[in-house]
Amino acid sequence: MKSPHSGLKRIVYAAGYSWKGFKSTWKHEAAFRQEVILFSLMSPLVFWLGDTATERALLIAVLLIVLVVELLNSAIESVVDRIGSDYHKLSGRAKDQGSAAVFISFAIAIVVWGGFIISKLLS
Repeated sequence: MKSPHSGLKRIVYAAGYSWKGFKSTWKHEAAFRQEVILFSLMSPLVFWLGDTATERALLIAVLLIVLVVELLNSAIESVVDRIGSDYHKLSGRAKDQGSAAVFISFAIAIVVWGGFIISKLLS
């Protein structure tokens, strides 16, 4: 359904919908809460690891990617669960694929952060 709002009003409404998404995911998804806490704990380390604004942005960005992928995975799980609780191989596949995407996003973050940590410790 197309939004009846336009311009700045549409942006304000979209921000409200986004906030609802954050709140509901925080409330219903333990993994998202854990990842937000991890993000909060690791973010200050960017000032030790990153020497330039670009390096710091990269370190923050890979942490944000984990949160984005977790939000998308949670959305997939919500849609699948809404369809029904009976097992179906396609529902299981969709959930497994979402989980795999989260795993890969973590791997990206680990590779990037690991590279920066190793570089910092060796210098």
